[in-house]
Amino acid sequence: MFQAQRRLARSVAITTGVLVAGALALSGCSGTAPSSDGGSATSGSIQWWSWTPDNDLANREIAAFNKEFPDIKVTYKKVPNADYTGVLRPALASNDGPDVFTVSASGTVGPVSVFAPYAQDLTPAITAKLGNDWKSQIAPKMADAFTVQGKLAGLPWAKQGAGSMWINKDLFDKYGLTAPKTLQDWVKVCQTFRSNGLGCFKEGVGAGFDVDTLHSIANSIDPGVFAAALSGDKKWTDPTMVKAWETFKQLSDNGILDAGAVGVQQYPDVNNAFLTGKVPMVQMGYWYSQYATVNSLTAALAGAGVPSDTPKITIVPVPFPDVAGKGNPYTVFSDPDAAQAVNIKSKSRNAATTFALWLGGSKAGQQVVSDNVDSIPTLKGVEAAWNSIQLVNPKVQTPLLQDFAKKTAESTEPRQLGLSPTVIQAIIDANQAVLTGQNSPAQAADDVQHVADANPANK
Repeated sequence: MFQAQRRLARSVAITTGVLVAGALALSGCSGTAPSSDGGSATSGSIQWWSWTPDNDLANREIAAFNKEFPDIKVTYKKVPNADYTGVLRPALASNDGPDVFTVSASGTVGPVSVFAPYAQDLTPAITAKLGNDWKSQIAPKMADAFTVQGKLAGLPWAKQGAGSMWINKDLFDKYGLTAPKTLQDWVKVCQTFRSNGLGCFKEGVGAGFDVDTLHSIANSIDPGVFAAALSGDKKWTDPTMVKAWETFKQLSDNGILDAGAVGVQQYPDVNNAFLTGKVPMVQMGYWYSQYATVNSLTAALAGAGVPSDTPKITIVPVPFPDVAGKGNPYTVFSDPDAAQAVNIKSKSRNAATTFALWLGGSKAGQQVVSDNVDSIPTLKGVEAAWNSIQLVNPKVQTPLLQDFAKKTAESTEPRQLGLSPTVIQAIIDANQAVLTGQNSPAQAADDVQHVADANPANK
């Protein structure tokens, strides 16, 4: 039975790779013919589609943009990450797709490797704006991450980091607890929370956020092995990775991970449960800093449908626990995250290009991105103006958020960059199979390696 499953996993991986390649070929044919001269660069109406940022943050960015370009109307459409790729593909294949759309450097949500054929080459535009040395003015690896076959398919505007856990400090303080530092601490903390009718560590295993948890666990066991497996320098069957899946299962067996993890979504289920005070711990990345601000947390609570007088919690990032007990320090891993691509068939290409260049290539645009504290800006020399950002509990939150931002900006360990969407999905499938007892950790590792063999890392 296991051999049959393994053959099926390999077959699925190869078939998926063929489909992606086919999609690229087809999209390359359909996305190369501009339908007009592109219109005005300083006026018109454009549609921006993305999975990030949240609506309130996008509105701030658009408002700041309109201070400089009042005659370009930008309409934002936020699509849930789980749906984004499926919604975007047919839209771009038609003649009615968005004028500007966000692409990711890696992962399964809007990967630039899939959508580059639909995108205009922004190299001439960014060169004209910043000069021939424009690459040196943005964070390392950003330009290369969004360049496909020599074409800058999207202008980067956000770097993202993960590896920290977030806690509701108010709940920890209420019960006289501190953030867990070891697996044993974690078990005891969860026992206290559960005895008081709360959840503990809630996660949706299935949308890709659980890959960060596996990564953090592996780094606790032997730092660097996950990154080496990602690049193909080590096997996913390495003993460290097998142990990481064993430990992931322990989070469930020991009462740390809330029940039903395979059946819930990180957004909105986990997000809403945490922000409304039902669970005290989640693992999210730097993007979660936005909910430390009064405005974004207010908007999130309204979106969750809770009463307007629901208390605003104090959320803070803390190190992921040393679950291996080896004393290895936790690490923040990061990737080039998001870039703005311009639809090559858009009749408003020039206005869309103006917006893309402003958001990612101007200090004004990058400042508002940075001040939204959901991403690290990619343009060098721009940092969040922490003194003017209204946090729920600034005395407690400011130093921790600044530290997380610094670690994310300086991090060189990749999060998922180089992994194909197929391999990422294989890791997610392995996480689910281990948690539900369908596969042993060793079997899960073997399945992921077979998928990786059919879909080599992009070094």
